[in-house]
Amino acid sequence: MSRRPGDFFTVSFLRPFLFAAGAAGLIASAAGAAPLTVDEAIRLALDRNRDIKVESFSRGIARANLLMAYGQFDPSLNFTRNYGESGNSLSTDPQLASQLELVKIDKYALSLDGLTPWGLNYSLGATAQNQRGTYNNFINNYATFGGLSVTQPLLRGFGFGNNLNGVRVARADRGIADWQFRQAVIDTITGVVNAFSDLEFAHKELEISRRSRELAAGLVAENEKRFKVGGMSESDVTQARARTATREEAIIFSEQAVRDAENALRRLIGEDIVLPQAEPLAIEPAAAVEPMVQPAEDLKKAYQLRPDYQAARLGIDIRRANESLAKNQLLPRLDFVGSYGYSGLDPNFERSRQMVSRQDNRAYTVGMVVSVPLTFAQGRGKVRAARLQRQQAETDLGRLEQDIAVSVAHAAGEIETTRRRVEANRSAYQLAQQALENEIKKLRAGTSNTFFVLNLQENVAGAESSLYNALAGQRRAAAGYDRELGTTLTRYNVTLTKN
Repeated sequence: MSRRPGDFFTVSFLRPFLFAAGAAGLIASAAGAAPLTVDEAIRLALDRNRDIKVESFSRGIARANLLMAYGQFDPSLNFTRNYGESGNSLSTDPQLASQLELVKIDKYALSLDGLTPWGLNYSLGATAQNQRGTYNNFINNYATFGGLSVTQPLLRGFGFGNNLNGVRVARADRGIADWQFRQAVIDTITGVVNAFSDLEFAHKELEISRRSRELAAGLVAENEKRFKVGGMSESDVTQARARTATREEAIIFSEQAVRDAENALRRLIGEDIVLPQAEPLAIEPAAAVEPMVQPAEDLKKAYQLRPDYQAARLGIDIRRANESLAKNQLLPRLDFVGSYGYSGLDPNFERSRQMVSRQDNRAYTVGMVVSVPLTFAQGRGKVRAARLQRQQAETDLGRLEQDIAVSVAHAAGEIETTRRRVEANRSAYQLAQQALENEIKKLRAGTSNTFFVLNLQENVAGAESSLYNALAGQRRAAAGYDRELGTTLTRYNVTLTKN
């Protein structure tokens, strides 16, 4: 399949995998099946690769953790029912100690409680308490209250920064999970391109080995004919036969290399079982890719697109949020507490409740709660650790920037190196072919011998192998350069959707 400019791949795990229907036919590659292209291999890997599947769960977990962090601000409806008894002796006289003053208390409470992002704890609801005992002949006495109670921190625990710290950390973790998933996709695509190049080179190596054996076998047949007519010595025939047998071994190794390369690619594109007797995987040679290298612009692009760099930056955001929270927790506690509402008191619960409804008796409380640690040792330790962790993350980001600059420069050098290797090996291959043709002509004219021809045949095979190895290296270098820049998804038109 050739990729058009408007084509794109979508990686999504909200629905069944997109390309499963046609996967079996592409992987089987039996006789008559269409050869597998690098684009189809990438498509299958995005659909079936287990590393991507595993990493996708991290995104869902991070989103669930963010939802949980927001959940701390969800109001809750609470109902409380308590009953208690207490008894006190009515006299200090031991003879009258058995006479007790018994008190019974029933308590009911229904409230809507919650926390605001700036730290305010609130409770909106109603309470009712019925206290009776021997002191009033157990006559009901309902004390009711309806209104709002609040606790607002003024120092420690005050402000959006402190109360939203969990949300900010969870949001940064979600971003990190997205970037890590992006890295997993990039690594998988790069692995597919490299494995595809390795398999293509292994196929070429097998073709070269077989062709080399055929050339040697042809030389044996020609030498045998000339030996029969006395135009060549028996030694020349023996040399040709010996070299042919040696080249059989090269074919055996090349066939194993093809199987190993196939298995590596099959794993990346998600085959469940790789059998030794599996059908050969037919592939369509990939087109050569030679990206434009612009060091200054490409380095800026790497800082913008590389998942590890962006994840490291989000890690610094987490450290800064934790440091800010630790500094706030070092402050003493100073909380405003208060309530405002209406109360009722009556032996009849309904009349007591109506007093609250009619707002007969206003009731309010105002106060302050102060708590000051004596040494602040725990708080100072947390602040110091949080500051050092933030400084460590910032320093590590600087190290990562340096590493990225070096890796991008190295990858750019690989692009140029492989380009020159291809040119050099193509020239060497052409010259080796020319030398072999000339030597064969000399052999047939009787001015050369089999030894020289056999050596030149091996030179041609080696030069051709080096050429295809350089071409495979060129594709690997291009894939590596895209990975270092973080542009792999753009190169292959892959779009990541949110799950």
